[in-house]
Amino acid sequence: MTAFTTRPEIRGTFGVVTSTHWIASSVGMSVLEKGGNAFDAAVATGLVLQVVEPHLNGPAGDLPAIFHSVKTGNGVIAAQGPAPAAATIEHYRGLGLELIPGSGLLSTVVPGAFDGWMLMLRDHGTITLREALEPAVFYARHGHPMLPRVADTIAGLARYFADEWPSSAEVWTPKGAAPEAHALFRNPGVADTYDRLTQAGEAAGGDRVAQIDAARSEWAEGFVAQAIFDYLKDAEVHDVSERRNRGVLAPEDMAGWRASFEAPLSYDYHGWTVHKTGPWGQGPVLLQALAILKHFDLAAMDPMGEEFVHTVIEAIKLAYADREAYYGDPDHSELPMEHLLSDAYNADRAALIGRDASMEQRPGRVPGFEHLADAYVARAARDFQVAQVGAQEPTMAHLTDRKGDTVHLDVIDRWGNCVSATPSGGWLQSNPIIPGLGFPLNSRAQMFWLEEGLPTSLAPGRRPRTTLTPTLAEKDGARLVFGTPGGDQQDQWQLVWFLRFVHHGLDLQQGMDAPLFHSMHFQGSFFPRAVATGEMMVEPNVTPGTIDGLRARGHRVTVAEPWTVGRLTAALRQADGVLSAAATPRLMQAYAVGR
Repeated sequence: MTAFTTRPEIRGTFGVVTSTHWIASSVGMSVLEKGGNAFDAAVATGLVLQVVEPHLNGPAGDLPAIFHSVKTGNGVIAAQGPAPAAATIEHYRGLGLELIPGSGLLSTVVPGAFDGWMLMLRDHGTITLREALEPAVFYARHGHPMLPRVADTIAGLARYFADEWPSSAEVWTPKGAAPEAHALFRNPGVADTYDRLTQAGEAAGGDRVAQIDAARSEWAEGFVAQAIFDYLKDAEVHDVSERRNRGVLAPEDMAGWRASFEAPLSYDYHGWTVHKTGPWGQGPVLLQALAILKHFDLAAMDPMGEEFVHTVIEAIKLAYADREAYYGDPDHSELPMEHLLSDAYNADRAALIGRDASMEQRPGRVPGFEHLADAYVARAARDFQVAQVGAQEPTMAHLTDRKGDTVHLDVIDRWGNCVSATPSGGWLQSNPIIPGLGFPLNSRAQMFWLEEGLPTSLAPGRRPRTTLTPTLAEKDGARLVFGTPGGDQQDQWQLVWFLRFVHHGLDLQQGMDAPLFHSMHFQGSFFPRAVATGEMMVEPNVTPGTIDGLRARGHRVTVAEPWTVGRLTAALRQADGVLSAAATPRLMQAYAVGR
């Protein structure tokens, strides 16, 4: 008898799209139906997610994507904007700051998402600029049913918007009222912006590539940039520092940056080769966790039981300690990634996992880099004298208790092209709306540190070490793309899901439905950079006795409400061309479609 799942695992041969919103998934599938490829579908899906999940991502946010092209092979789109030229530690320290605020103009880096989507469309897509932007324009102009979660977020911030961010109040609370759940909601500013970008591209003439490049230039140096810098010229924005601050982003920062392609970082695990972004994202932490867990017989463990949960949590603690010590922008710092993924190093790391939960921050001692490990241990013990405002993105929890995370999408087409992307940033809580554009700037700079000598120290032109981390895995001609929103939890939830897929035979949807868990032991990536020593969270439907057993081992266990942890999606192409896809039932909005 087939095990019950909350929804069917989608199976077919033509194409599959799965994302964190059913409208976006349907838009992506419509692109495949019209003859577009996975890259075309991903772009259209991603742009629609900006409209229907504006509390989780926006045009001025960030975009990491990992892909397989049947023509060019595997690659990463690096559309994480860097710190502005004026973003120096000296400047921020001069403002009396210990941490970069989690909202407002000081937390803004160069907007990256739009240019990243355009790079994907130009170099790997087939449809026109207009065809890619049209669905997002439609839903922004004509409306979409407002998600209850978005309506609640806006309601919690309505007074603040009215008092401090009037341009946001104008967009998110039209006529002075927060939108009702499921009511049609329109954002004509975003529709107009994308219409004008389309028109600018088409006015340039030439083929689709020339038109896309013209739209990219219009974004970075034309009317979009003009609107941003007209606003920034006089803007002083209230943020989580409880003060009003001016931004440091300048026209030269936007004009001089474009998204780019990179090679993925990879690791072999039980026949699968797993590909992630470089250490400017947290992606390698999943590879490190796999390298540690390779030394345990996970297949012999109950995948919902105490020993499995304990072993995985302890491996996560070790891998994330290394994330905090050693990761950063490899274009600006020497990073010991080869050592961190080596067999000998991870055998030693695995040997640290014992029967009981560790309460220590234990980054590895990498020769020549020991000072970074010491700096992390000291940092994790430091009191930054800021109020606790919640450990997940977005970070306006002092104003609303509605926490968000980000969005995710996975697409595979009939030819075998695969895309996994985790767009984020530029959410409605991050900054005021730019007048005339319909969207805010991002708040990704909060992930930098205001101390010298670290791979994650604030520095002009350096990318923040983000939490955004899509995944591509390959085995014997099969390809799997997957990911999840969730800040620091992203690679934890992906790890748990992937281990059960590899070792215990859970199919895509069974893994989505299985109980998830994660650690909060390490230093958080978002303001106020909290550490919750020994703490972990688990959904209640694990094997009976598991939670008591974990507590007996010393874990500080918070039992989550049922069906509240994780927002995974995944898509798989077998070597014979059969496709499958799945989406989490949690929050009742992610959906997989295909045939």
